[in-house]
Parts: sequence; structure tokens; C-alpha cells
Amino acid sequence: MENQETGQRILDPIERAKLGLKVFNLPIQEAEEVIDDYVEGKNYDQASIDYFKEQVATQQHIKEKGAELLVTAGQILRLVTTSFIENLPKQPAER
Repeated sequence: MENQETGQRILDPIERAKLGLKVFNLPIQEAEEVIDDYVEGKNYDQASIDYFKEQVATQQHIKEKGAELLVTAGQILRLVTTSFIENLPKQPAER
């Protein structure tokens, strides 16, 4: 695909999908390096490259926040469970 204004190539959806699979689990710095290596010397429109990098960074941010929320949910569940168990009625001791 081509940008009508600049005549440069843009990252089409198939390229973004393939490249996205390559960088999915990489830290953002490494992901940007892989993207830069892929587009180097191929006359890609810089705006489409920057947009894709922003998408990758947003995805990384969402994954990080999701992990934090999962940890927080686990802590809340542990606190609720502990509180519930501690507040169960005690059985009187048999003699």
C-alpha cells in the first residue's frame, strides 16, 4: 500500500500482523529495533511506522497494567478469604 500524499509505502494490515507477532512478547526497546530493521531502506512512510510503534507501546502498557491488576486481585482475594476464615463462628470445645 502507498501513502497518496508522499508516495511512500505504508505498513499494511498484513505486514502489521506479521510484525506484531514477532514483537508481541519483546520489551518495547527490542520491539522498536525489530520494527526499524524491518522497514530500513524500504521507503516506508514514517507516520505509519510511528503509528505502529505507538500501537505496540500501548499493547505493552496494557499487558503491564493487566499483570498489575491480576496481582492486586490476588491480594484482595487473599485478604477477603483470610478475613472470612478468621470470622467464622468458633465451635465450643467439647469436654
